[in-house]
Amino acid sequence: MMQAFRYSQSPYSIRDDLSAAYRAFWSRLASPGSWWTGAERVAIAQESRHAVKCRFCAERKEALSPYSFAGEHEHAGTLDPLVVDAIHRIITDQTRITQSYVDDNAGEGLSKEHYVELAGIVVVTFSIDEFHRALGLPLEPLPDPLAGEPTHYRPAHAVAGTGFVPMIPADGNVGQEADLWPEGANANVLRAFSVVPDAVRDWMLVGNAQYLSMEGMQIFAGDTGRCIDRMQIELVAARVSSHNECFY
Repeated sequence: MMQAFRYSQSPYSIRDDLSAAYRAFWSRLASPGSWWTGAERVAIAQESRHAVKCRFCAERKEALSPYSFAGEHEHAGTLDPLVVDAIHRIITDQTRITQSYVDDNAGEGLSKEHYVELAGIVVVTFSIDEFHRALGLPLEPLPDPLAGEPTHYRPAHAVAGTGFVPMIPADGNVGQEADLWPEGANANVLRAFSVVPDAVRDWMLVGNAQYLSMEGMQIFAGDTGRCIDRMQIELVAARVSSHNECFY
């Protein structure tokens, strides 16, 4: 079992909902997912931490083309090199990931469903880790994985054609996927992980606490439940997006 992380080391007051969201994600991370076992999911999260310090990634980031730069990642040695490379690219050089890269990975055994679940784990783990780094806190220990096999669940109505990977259509939040987004809130960014519905749920779980809930996004001038107002929130979000070259 994983012990609850204590925020007493922080000089800042940290909201309870943030800690609760992180606890819930770590618990889900440890369990088998749709396409990866619990042990593989925890290993993916661990590898995302190696990527931050990978010297090969830092050198490749400076290369004119990341696809012609040879070398080897610094990694834990527990995952296939193809998987390691995908994790490291998402962390260090995501703006140069291409359709052909995702397609080629699928041809070599890293299916698009596996890739989406991997990306979801990496994005949420990195978001939590960056929260700790920003406050000068140690990273939380990863949970012990639970036994079991992946479900291999894939929504039958997920289709290709919009992004690099299949997604549920804008009106596809029905049946088992009815909870993924509210009616009318179906932007591509919300649907990006939807071929693996639990990846959307995990991302929303932490995003609701770190940023705003879907309902909170409709509050432009009132109380957001945060210590800064909506204009300040969006100023910070825009600055971070610009720094990360996220122009969505």
